[in-house]
Amino acid sequence: MGERDATREERIHMEAIVDAYSPEEQAIGWYYYLNDKIKFPFTAECVAVNKRSPLKLGARIKVAHMAGEENCEHDMLVEISWRDKKLVVPLSQIKPLNADEDTVEAIGDWHYWKDRGYTF
Repeated sequence: MGERDATREERIHMEAIVDAYSPEEQAIGWYYYLNDKIKFPFTAECVAVNKRSPLKLGARIKVAHMAGEENCEHDMLVEISWRDKKLVVPLSQIKPLNADEDTVEAIGDWHYWKDRGYTF
């Protein structure tokens, strides 16, 4: 677990999960926060191994958009292009390479949330 970041915590609580009291409301809050702030498409690199994903560390992929809201009830997922296929992978598995400041910040917020052990 990394060091606590008060600025990031404030942004998360005021923008992503504001007025969210249940796990379902937090998931919806995160989904719309990320969907609104991330500018798609962008190139990313795999920075974490995940059992549910075929990506290997260092793999570069194109991120097309958020997965449908119904797919993000327990984790934030994005659709990617990989080996001429469309796949859905956890957002926590990737790091943006050529994205705008808002995209980098929003994905960083999600990584921070996950790294701190927070859950819905």
